[in-house]
Amino acid sequence: MTDPFRQESQVTSLLTYADIKTAADRIGGHVRPVTIARADTGSEPYALHFALELMQHTGSFKARGAQNFLLAHREEGTLPDAGVTIASGGNAGLACAWAALRQGVRATVFLPTTAPKVKADKLLGYGADVRLVGTEYAEALAACEAFAAETGALASHAYDHPLIAAGAGTLLDEIQERIPDLGTVVVAVGGGGLFAGVATAARHHGIRTVAVEPENCRALDAALRAGHPVDVTVDSVAADSLGARRASATAVAAAQEDGVRTVLVTDARITRVRRSLWDDRRLAVEHAAATALAALASPDPSDPSDGTGRGYRPAPGEKVCVVLCGANTDPADLVPTPAEGAR
Repeated sequence: MTDPFRQESQVTSLLTYADIKTAADRIGGHVRPVTIARADTGSEPYALHFALELMQHTGSFKARGAQNFLLAHREEGTLPDAGVTIASGGNAGLACAWAALRQGVRATVFLPTTAPKVKADKLLGYGADVRLVGTEYAEALAACEAFAAETGALASHAYDHPLIAAGAGTLLDEIQERIPDLGTVVVAVGGGGLFAGVATAARHHGIRTVAVEPENCRALDAALRAGHPVDVTVDSVAADSLGARRASATAVAAAQEDGVRTVLVTDARITRVRRSLWDDRRLAVEHAAATALAALASPDPSDPSDGTGRGYRPAPGEKVCVVLCGANTDPADLVPTPAEGAR
């Protein structure tokens, strides 16, 4: 089935703040307003806040885009009997299946075989038809596209769709309402749906956006260096959420605007920050959420794999909000083993 909202990449790059306002009006009452928590930064001279989107329906920000996508199609009368289908590393599939359940339509979700079991199991709980294909998101996406062409199911996308990005961007307006003098928002980037939406809304409010990627899942960084989206290899502890092989044209266009800073962080730092969020704050987050906060963390001098850069260094007095984007993770590795606990 042809998607009336699907546009060529040259057009989807023109995401506007008006798109985000429309999405906010559409999904109001269908998603949970973001919870903001002030974080103690110790001796650091800046103010840090967390946007706890890990508390969102389905455990990640993806619920916003999924609701916007399906509600828009419901308004247009374009939800087919064959239902909706999506390829995902897990979170977008969860959001799509949850939104489909609320709309009374079927959801068929394609996951790579490497997707965390916790995500696949939760999908089954939403009544989705779960199909495991390949070892990377790109392989699951190819299977999803073939399924849509064969069955007439409505093809959603994990990040590269104007309705998905606009839905994600509604988060920034909620953050700005709670922190009116916010200077910087920090988000993790995979394919770029969250980043594109947040950066578009942040630019409207005069807020800086810091886009953070793992060193070995750097689709946006590679696209900016090439001047256009390119394929990259995917190999990171955060690949289940940030493992897009190619960034969207929308995200690349947003990253080329003023007020955007891009940062790469190591897996070592991501893992350390994720563990510290649990140890110090009892927040069990997935690696993608830790990726955003890792941009502010100092490298570990005892770990040569952690690199030497500082990522993003806020100015004294700057108000910063880090988006903790999801918590669909197995918390077993956050609890020290008896041997570790004895150290």
